[in-house]
Amino acid sequence: MNDPKVYEVLASVFINENVKTCFGLLGDANMNWAAAMSAGGCDFIYVRHEHCAVAAAMAFSRSTQSVGVATVTCGPGLTQVMTALPAAVRANIPLIIFSGEAPVKKAWYNQGIDQKPFVEACGAEYVSLQHQPTMRAGIRDAFLRAKTEQRPIVIGVPMDLQNERWEQSLGTLPTSEEIAPQITPLTPSAESLRMAKSRIERSNKIVIMAGLGALKAEAEIACEKLAEQLGALLATTLPARGLFHGNKYYLGVAGGFSSDVARRYLSEADLIIAVGASLSSHNSDAGKLFKADKVLHIDVTPASINQGRQAATYHLKSDAKLGIEALSNLIDTRDNNSDGYWRCESLATEIRDTPADSAEFVIEEGLLDPRDVVSTLDDAIPTQWYTVNSSGHCSCFFAQMKNRPANRFLTIREFGAIGNGLSFAMGVCAAHPDEPVVLFDGDGSLLMHIQEFETITRHNMNLLIIVLNDGAYGSEIHKLRSEGLPDDGAVFGRSDFASIAKGFGASGATVTNLDDLQPLIEQYGRQMSDTSNSSRENRLTVIDVHVSDKVVSSVIRRSHAH
Repeated sequence: MNDPKVYEVLASVFINENVKTCFGLLGDANMNWAAAMSAGGCDFIYVRHEHCAVAAAMAFSRSTQSVGVATVTCGPGLTQVMTALPAAVRANIPLIIFSGEAPVKKAWYNQGIDQKPFVEACGAEYVSLQHQPTMRAGIRDAFLRAKTEQRPIVIGVPMDLQNERWEQSLGTLPTSEEIAPQITPLTPSAESLRMAKSRIERSNKIVIMAGLGALKAEAEIACEKLAEQLGALLATTLPARGLFHGNKYYLGVAGGFSSDVARRYLSEADLIIAVGASLSSHNSDAGKLFKADKVLHIDVTPASINQGRQAATYHLKSDAKLGIEALSNLIDTRDNNSDGYWRCESLATEIRDTPADSAEFVIEEGLLDPRDVVSTLDDAIPTQWYTVNSSGHCSCFFAQMKNRPANRFLTIREFGAIGNGLSFAMGVCAAHPDEPVVLFDGDGSLLMHIQEFETITRHNMNLLIIVLNDGAYGSEIHKLRSEGLPDDGAVFGRSDFASIAKGFGASGATVTNLDDLQPLIEQYGRQMSDTSNSSRENRLTVIDVHVSDKVVSSVIRRSHAH
């Protein structure tokens, strides 16, 4: 690199960190850097809104188990990502966001703002690089910390400094991978194993609840083996939903989204073995499903307190898989006739045949029950397709799908914001460009960033969007109605998503008959597998499903019961 500019050198550090995909929206403070990144071989997904760049990078990171990278310009570009950042922080997603900064050699710049307080208010870290000798290592170290601390880091470099000539040595800089500490999985201590064994032996009705830590540690088989030894049932946190999807004793999600049958057995359990789970308030439905004195937490950082409440009383500090395997080797297998054996065929049948939500509602003519829609989709969508669950009222229904394996089902809900679905789907599409991806979303959420239809079609992403269209903000209308208040501000009518999709050059269909869903899914599958169509026109398809706004999700009914 002869007589390079600073932005070229900075881009080379990112390239050396093996960054192959970046989501961005360009402006004065990042466009030169982005051009250098592209010239270095990085693929860019150019979005239409800065929030979407960061949210897509979040899903890309979760899907690839790598550091997600996004870029926005300084000032208003950065302030647009203030909703995505807290979600990434709370979901422990490693991100690097290159934002640039206002020029330091100008007395005034109209997009200038003190960016650090905004970023830190979201819980992320801000790194300002204004001194050439520290810039390369500063970027490398940000990657290292993002990986080891599992958090987002925003990098700001003033745009005028980026355009200066590089005056420092360009000697070899070890990558973050090369200097990262080599940490072996943590094995449990003998003393903590004895304690855990004693607690387990005093329990007759046990549920093993696995989280993302169990998924990452590939502890699924070990958990199932221990559950079989103990006659225990299985459950997962929402982010790890589907980890045990083929097991007949898998209850599904433990938490606010629990099915009727899951709530019953979680409430009856006298011990919850939480494996690699964060133990958020949602996992226990704020203590309504089980209390801390019934929880044995197996984790590399076991928690006593989380989100303002006591989460667990018993702890086993260990890697998820090693901890479960150690217990399995230590504990005697229970006889299926003993008091401490919960499993039986009638229980398995109940889990299989009981509807997730048995409440009855009167459905208007020409509209569908969203629960029936979800059940039909679960049967119709191939299990190898990637699926993305957005936020909002409809997400509770989609969380009940029984046939979705955890490594093909993405949910990120830690900040409770709607409008992220399209962005998350773009991130998964970029991570798996040759695979079909299905987004489940609500109409209110989808409309928030509808402009990304253009991004998806421009980048030829394989995306099928299923919209549960109730013509309103679902959570809000049900909460307002439960309070006896007018719902006018949450109702806006059913947008014609099929026509909107066609306006962006995509395909669209409207569904008011349940029998029409499976043929549309099959048609999309044929379209994606048609190798004779090299361009695969209309890779984006939107199916607008008209559902009744009279069906209230179980989580809303419980939280707003009078």
